[in-house]
Amino acid sequence: MRRRCDFGRERRGRITPPEPERRGKTRITIRLDEDLADHFLKDADAFGVGAGYQTLIDEALRQHVEGKAPKFEQTLRRIAREEVRRVG
Repeated sequence: MRRRCDFGRERRGRITPPEPERRGKTRITIRLDEDLADHFLKDADAFGVGAGYQTLIDEALRQHVEGKAPKFEQTLRRIAREEVRRVG
């Protein structure tokens, strides 16, 4: 017969966040391109504990909505400058 496990001293992890983090969230289902999902998952792993990929997606969307995200033209210019420096 199995012994009973006591999980009373355990902490909640990435799968089930503590209750305060769950307030204000809405459960939805979206489909992302695979490259975007991979990008956010890789960034979440690089940040380590405490930053999940959904949190990073929230932050990126919030910056865009609030107008704090870099504009397309600025990003294109930055990339062009980096490439010119790399080649030249």
